[in-house]
Amino acid sequence: MLRTQRGPVPWNAVLRGALAAVPLLVAVLAERPTAGVPAALGAMLAGINDRPGSRRAAVARLGFPALAGSAGLLFGTLTAAVVGSGRSMIVLPLLFGLLGLVAGAVSSTGPVASACGTQVLVTAVVGAGMPLPEPGPVRALLFLAGEGWLLLLRLVVPSPGLLGGGPYRLDGEREAVAAVYDAVARLLHSAGGPQALAGRVALSAALDQAQDALAGPRLRRCASSAAERRLHARYAAAYPLAEAATALAWAGVPLSGRVAEGPRRLAAAVRTGGPCGPLPAPARRDAGLRALDDALLRAAAVFDRPTGAPPGMDKRPSYVAVLRGAWSAAGREYGLRVAACCATSTAVAQWLHHDHWYWLPATTVFLVKPDLGPLASRVVCRAVGTVAGAVVFGAVTVSVSGPHPLVATVALCGALLPVATRHFAVQTAVVTVLVLSLVLLGGEPSASWARVVESLLACATVLLVGHLPLPGRRGHTVRAALDTAVGAAYRYLGHVLDTPEDRTGRAALRRDAYRSLAAARTAIDLSAAELPSVARQSAGSEGVAGAVERLIDTTTACAVQWDHPAAGPPPSHAGLLASQLSELDRVVPARPGPARPAGFRDAVLFCSVRHRAPGPGRGPGARRGGQRPISARAAQVPPIVPAVRTDTATQRLLSRS
Repeated sequence: MLRTQRGPVPWNAVLRGALAAVPLLVAVLAERPTAGVPAALGAMLAGINDRPGSRRAAVARLGFPALAGSAGLLFGTLTAAVVGSGRSMIVLPLLFGLLGLVAGAVSSTGPVASACGTQVLVTAVVGAGMPLPEPGPVRALLFLAGEGWLLLLRLVVPSPGLLGGGPYRLDGEREAVAAVYDAVARLLHSAGGPQALAGRVALSAALDQAQDALAGPRLRRCASSAAERRLHARYAAAYPLAEAATALAWAGVPLSGRVAEGPRRLAAAVRTGGPCGPLPAPARRDAGLRALDDALLRAAAVFDRPTGAPPGMDKRPSYVAVLRGAWSAAGREYGLRVAACCATSTAVAQWLHHDHWYWLPATTVFLVKPDLGPLASRVVCRAVGTVAGAVVFGAVTVSVSGPHPLVATVALCGALLPVATRHFAVQTAVVTVLVLSLVLLGGEPSASWARVVESLLACATVLLVGHLPLPGRRGHTVRAALDTAVGAAYRYLGHVLDTPEDRTGRAALRRDAYRSLAAARTAIDLSAAELPSVARQSAGSEGVAGAVERLIDTTTACAVQWDHPAAGPPPSHAGLLASQLSELDRVVPARPGPARPAGFRDAVLFCSVRHRAPGPGRGPGARRGGQRPISARAAQVPPIVPAVRTDTATQRLLSRS
């Protein structure tokens, strides 16, 4: 509840937040302040969704929620016109409950979908309850203009401190790719120490962020400029480095500081756009260091003569996958929770017959947003932030009067919003001051303390409805995330055992496995921080995530070992793989989930025999590559493999050998 995100101040986002009040200022100067309220509301919601990253990724992160918000505002305005004066004890709760069911289910599928669902609900409620003279279509267009203005600033205004080394429009992508090489260097530096696990998690997050930055929406399927193709190629060159660094960290042997110098020089070359320069002398003592040295040499060649983008870079979630996720058990559970909260808060607001009745359901929508932290801490932070914001706004209205000071207040709040998003209570206080300023500019009377009462009622509603027992078992979000991670780990291991020579496919599956694991850990941490009635639904999930993580790390180390065998018999990782598969079988609850391919255990044990047994295929003259010979003695060892079934996975290994 008291944890605050740390980091440098995003001055470019602060500048964009202050300039977001320009449409409101134009409306006030034109003596049409009510026309600037929807535009300022759209700019505020876009500022909440604005996050560091590439400009191309910002198009989807800000553009899709803008379209959803304008549609919600139009829907709410038309609903108020049909119902009459925007009041109904039956129709409005029913409509907003159905809308909350759909929007909540879609929100569970990803961060962009979550922003879309939140905006469509908030704007629908505001459109139905906020009395503005403009008709519904005009309101929707003004809202879209406000969000579009901030998106335009996001695309045009350069980022200070990131210039140099290429066109400024690619500064977000360039910094994301450089962060990957920095994360590789930090992981190598922490190998063998207590920070190795945190370094591996940070490397996985950096790879995810770079992938998102480079895979944003585009008009063409491929990169259109030489600078962009260069960034894609340098990101692809980081894959083997990340694999080798993960294997070295898994081995747990401390490394010299010279080993991490190469990735640091590559990171500096990405930022400056120049050559990487001389790399440190290699240390080829074992398979992991040989893999790291080979990856550095290939990366240096790519930096001198870049090639195309890696396969799978432009992969985006399909609409079918989004619909499938919304209809899943986790989507239905969250959709029902949002629908119940929206319908209940709307009914309570209509029963109270308050002038600003839309504040109560709008606040409820923000509180049940799935990616803002645990529910209990959100409620407390919301209450504290609303009281603080009301006090600040009361002081502002006492000291100044007129529309121009209110516009200045909105601009100041917009500038503070990128920094305030680091803590939900601070963000609530800033948003409260901004919204109360817009209410006054819209011609409604000031109601600071009514705003406090409405927010406290919304907090009580969410706490009550958010913990009510629903039909069926709870905790579907955590279970679905774990099932996805387990399935990704199985696919990765199966690919390594079946086609170890396919490095491109292996890299894509490794990214999918680590990304799914990170999403599962996020869901587990969020559930564990809830109240005990909710946290107990995901008890034991941390053990499953730990088993999956150990399996993925060992699979990566096994792949590196097979790519770079030692002069003598290499150390066998297959026994560890088999034991970790058995551990995963023990900790995964017995329920329908990802099915492991037939013959998995036998394939692992067969690989163990192949690596342990001496024969003509092992030694200094052994062939390098995916096909390694196996001796007749290794194929006939019944004590190690008591019953090898000739199923699909084992047959493929036998036929290849």
